[in-house]
Amino acid sequence: MTAQKIVRMGDPVLRRRAEEIADPAAEEISALAEDMADSMAAAGGVGLAAPQIGISKRIIVFKVPAERATAETNDGPLDLQVLVNPVIEPLSGELELGWEGCLSIPGLKGEVPRYRKILYRGYDLNGEKVLRQAEGFHARVIQHEVDHLDGILYPERMTDIRRFGYGEELLRAAADIPAREEEGDGR
Repeated sequence: MTAQKIVRMGDPVLRRRAEEIADPAAEEISALAEDMADSMAAAGGVGLAAPQIGISKRIIVFKVPAERATAETNDGPLDLQVLVNPVIEPLSGELELGWEGCLSIPGLKGEVPRYRKILYRGYDLNGEKVLRQAEGFHARVIQHEVDHLDGILYPERMTDIRRFGYGEELLRAAADIPAREEEGDGR
């Protein structure tokens, strides 16, 4: 199939709840998943929800690259995954702050609280049920993409807007903090 244009923050499709998919094994859903995977790969992402290519359907694609996986039990590397009509259930109330970016908000990053451990369910492209626990980055990417299906962008989840900005500026500021503290600036 082909990579599609990623819609950006401000497009109305990103603000509404996406529609349930009646038949996860339908040919057009498989074709949509392929376009989504191509689009995610072309943009260099690790997750993508259908609304991000302008399609208001409840389907996500994601992967967990080895360099993003953690030592958590349910956070090993994963090749491309497709999840139709996903539902998330937190396994505890424990939240963890982590940096996120988004293909629909290019260049920006923000620190977002997410559940550390979740259970998610949905369907694969054969219509088979999927039920899996996730922790760490795996849990974060699922929560981020399901938010897209509910019309939520990560800045809406942030608790400190000062922790939002362009990725390279945030890295530069983080590297500069020890130098400022040594100079007695104290910021």
